[in-house]
Order: sequence, then structure tokens, then C-alpha cells
Amino acid sequence: MKKIILIVVLLLLLVASGIIYWKYFFVFGEGVKSGHLNYVVLKGDVFKTYEGKLIQEGIRSRTAGSIQSYEFEFSVVNKAIAEKMMANSGKWFDLHYREYHHVLAWRGNTTYIVDSILSMREDK
Repeated sequence: MKKIILIVVLLLLLVASGIIYWKYFFVFGEGVKSGHLNYVVLKGDVFKTYEGKLIQEGIRSRTAGSIQSYEFEFSVVNKAIAEKMMANSGKWFDLHYREYHHVLAWRGNTTYIVDSILSMREDK
């Protein structure tokens, strides 16, 4: 009986570990976004994280009769990348990002994590 309980507990731990990995650490998608860097800020109550917004070209309408730009909100884990972006706000950036299923408080407020700057220039 103890052997069966041990096997069941180990199986449950294995399944729980797989679910946690899939929800919080599995890279769901990755890609590149381009646009004008609006801002990057360090914020948070307990975990200070770098959060930013990139304004992409084009316009879209969320509701009838209104116009809004494409906005890409993201988090940055690497301090050096965040500081470089903070010093160059308003410039055109090509950013590589990874997308996760869920947010971790110490990783940022969004599921999109910028991990590198592919290029930066004054204007397009």
C-alpha cells in the first residue's frame, strides 16, 4: 500500500511540475516588433520590473468611430537592455521578444518579455 501511495504522489508531483513549467516557463511564441519606443519605466510594489510600450505604425479602431495606434506593451528582464532603451526613448527600435502563457511577478507585468534589441535608429 505504501508503494502505491508513493507512486501516486510522485505522479502527481510530476504532473504538477509539468503544468507549472508549461504555464510559467514554456516559451509559447517569439518574434520581432518594430516601432517608436514610447517609454520604459522601472516600477512595482514588491518586485521592481522594467515595463515599456512600443508604438507601431498604422492605425486601428477598437470601437466604431475611433482611431487608435498599435501599441505593444512588454517587460524587460535584462537591466542593461532596459537602461539602453530608457536612454533612447522616442527612437525606432526592432525588438526581439518571447511570449509566455502567464505572468510571473518578478519577470514583469506582461506575458511579452523583450530579450534583445535587434536595431535602433533615429527614425524610420
